[in-house]
Amino acid sequence: MISTMGLLQSWGGLGTSIASFIFMWDMIRRYCPPELIRASDKWTRRIRSFFYPFIQISISEFMSNNLKPHDAYAAVEAYLSVHLAKEAKKLRAETVHGGGKLVLSMDEHERVTDEFGGAKIQWISGKIVQRESKYLPEVERKYYKVTFHKKYRDMVTDTYLEHVIKTGKEIQMRNRKRKLYTNGHNKTTWSHIVFEHPATFDSLAMEAEKKREIVDDLLMFRESKDFYARIGKAWKRGYLLYGPPGTGKSTMIAAMANLLDYDVYDLELTSVRDNTELRRLLAETSSKSIIVIEDIDCSLDLTGQRKKKQEKPPEEKTSKTKKEVPRKDTEESGSRVTLSGLLNFIDGLWSACSGERIIVFTTNYVDKLDPALTRRGRMDKHIELSYCSFEGFKVLAKNYLLLDEHPLFEPIEMLMKETKIIPADVAESLMPSSPKEDAGKCLLKLIDALKQAKEMMIKKGKEESADKEVPEMKEDADVLQDMEDSADSLDGFTQN
Repeated sequence: MISTMGLLQSWGGLGTSIASFIFMWDMIRRYCPPELIRASDKWTRRIRSFFYPFIQISISEFMSNNLKPHDAYAAVEAYLSVHLAKEAKKLRAETVHGGGKLVLSMDEHERVTDEFGGAKIQWISGKIVQRESKYLPEVERKYYKVTFHKKYRDMVTDTYLEHVIKTGKEIQMRNRKRKLYTNGHNKTTWSHIVFEHPATFDSLAMEAEKKREIVDDLLMFRESKDFYARIGKAWKRGYLLYGPPGTGKSTMIAAMANLLDYDVYDLELTSVRDNTELRRLLAETSSKSIIVIEDIDCSLDLTGQRKKKQEKPPEEKTSKTKKEVPRKDTEESGSRVTLSGLLNFIDGLWSACSGERIIVFTTNYVDKLDPALTRRGRMDKHIELSYCSFEGFKVLAKNYLLLDEHPLFEPIEMLMKETKIIPADVAESLMPSSPKEDAGKCLLKLIDALKQAKEMMIKKGKEESADKEVPEMKEDADVLQDMEDSADSLDGFTQN
């Protein structure tokens, strides 16, 4: 009983001492000059750091100067979710942005320990709530804090953190789903959806040798980071896909993205206001991506900007000056992107940002493009996607009908040598229109389509020949008329 009373008295004395200390500290903070308090805090931290042997590094969810997400935070979160989340007792289940896989990560105020190079490194997850202004709502910012002994400072800052970021980004790439971005109509930023196009190079209706050449070129580019750094060039490559409509240019782009595991940015040039906005959109693209401008010959009038304007007759200039009235600038509703701006977009200084990017142009009429746009160094590889060959047909027959051989292949091969047909028309003929339609009927549909294409080609050839003959006949008639007029004039002169 006596011992219990003594214990209570000792606890009561401790409480009184703590209360007195808090009261005295509050008085000091309240009445001491601020300069003295700041100096005291500074020396207190120095003394504490002298005796405290650990170093702490914080990695915030957002950059310090704005609310832009911090790439390092996401990489650390991915690393901890795989390597250390099993040790944590409080976990948070989430889906990775753009992915469909459930990932476990550390919950708030949880701590785990990692080992690297003989050092024990502790990770702590936390959250702070900040208010930038009384007029703005509170902002919740998460962070990770890494704690380690000061003798491992160089190893952690130079090697360990780099290992964590690199491994975390690799995990992010495995968990993510690729995205298809677009700047849309009258949009100044990128928006995206999940990219799930199933095209592969195996399913492309193209000669095997040509496909192998393109695949080797793409894989070589992906592994050439050191090569591009050595030669002093931006890590990018341009591809020009050209050919008639329906020859698989868009499918080729999807196959390239699936092969390299890259995101796709579908750039709509007509929605870009000017060169400045074009540069900004380029700066917002990520590495490991394909930037696509489809039908570039139709996107903007880029072919005529390098040509001199034709001189107009003086009377036309005068009449135009008199009749000209103030009108709304058409540039307000249209794009002011110039050929120079597009060229800088492809291989200017701004093209070096991010790195590991492929730029793809598609066109149906390659001859319409300005040579400055298609020269090597901008469009490094030109790929012609032309009419369907017999080898391409066999790929489609395998894809659609699961056929390697068939008796009707021989007449189809003969017809393909005599006529031209695009892969889209071949694929449409091979697609069964009902469950009862077997492979033989689909091949017969293709034979009919080839015969019709042959007849159309013959008819078109005859019309072109006739069109050529008409000017010649007209020219002969004009010559005869001139001769008759000359003869009449000569007769009149003789009579006079």
